Amino acid sequence: MEKQLLDVVIIGAGPAGLNAALVLGRARKNVAVIDEGRPRNAVTREAHGFLTRDGISPSEFRRMAKEEISAYPSVSFVADTAVSIAGTDGHFQITTAQGNTFTSKKLLFAVGMKDRPLDIPGLAEVYGKSAFVCPYCDGWELRDQPLVVIAKGGDAMHFAPLISGWTNRFTICTNGPDELTDTQREELRRHRVPVYESPIRSIDSDAGIVQQVVLEDGTTIPCRGIFFKPNLVTGSDLPRAIGCNITETGMVVVDDFGKTNVPGVYSAGDAALRLHQAIAAASMGAFAAAAINNELNMEAWRRNG
Repeated sequence: MEKQLLDVVIIGAGPAGLNAALVLGRARKNVAVIDEGRPRNAVTREAHGFLTRDGISPSEFRRMAKEEISAYPSVSFVADTAVSIAGTDGHFQITTAQGNTFTSKKLLFAVGMKDRPLDIPGLAEVYGKSAFVCPYCDGWELRDQPLVVIAKGGDAMHFAPLISGWTNRFTICTNGPDELTDTQREELRRHRVPVYESPIRSIDSDAGIVQQVVLEDGTTIPCRGIFFKPNLVTGSDLPRAIGCNITETGMVVVDDFGKTNVPGVYSAGDAALRLHQAIAAASMGAFAAAAINNELNMEAWRRNG
């Protein structure tokens, strides 16, 4: 059944989508937030770096956010998956997996990123408990501990100086050819950072806490935490399907206010940001919501003038 023409449909209810819903609700816009309920950070016990919410569990963050947004009756939440989008600026049609259709003037993708599985035995058991992707989010908890960084090439050279701010006891495992230049190898040697190219045989852990990384050549590296470069894809194919420009790394191309190349379509959060932090995603959601609201208000102003 097709519903009323909404002002905005937000696809995704992470920090970006939720903060956008809050801003748009307070701006008296009719909004539907469609979310499938499978956030990337579902495996994470605590979220960090968000002022007044440091250490909160992601599930509790979402619960509190929805409770606050419920004060604004023009915002509704839909537990469903958006599967197709048609139409153009001013009249988009969004169809869901459950067969519902929503029509809206504007679209905001807050679809985030999703992890492609890494073929490393034992990583799934520690991910979100003692293996992480963002030192800003989880570096404090692993400060001064022996760590393993799983990355190669330029990613390894990015991680090395970054991780050194939390601990100088770390080893780089490239899980295959290191893809480093001679200059980069020499730089790591100068800083006494061990580098192992042998593939990872297993990550041994106890109740989710890393104990050691075992390589195919028999090398055993004791550690208490891991940082790794994830293999990410955009959380939904819909931005690409509707014609949004996408980078080689899967990010939706946007301007400073989250506007894509497709009229009426915006994107915010991890799918449009290099810095994958909850507070950065929420901030971008607020920017995008303000831009959408301004666009809607200007269109109404011109129609009624």
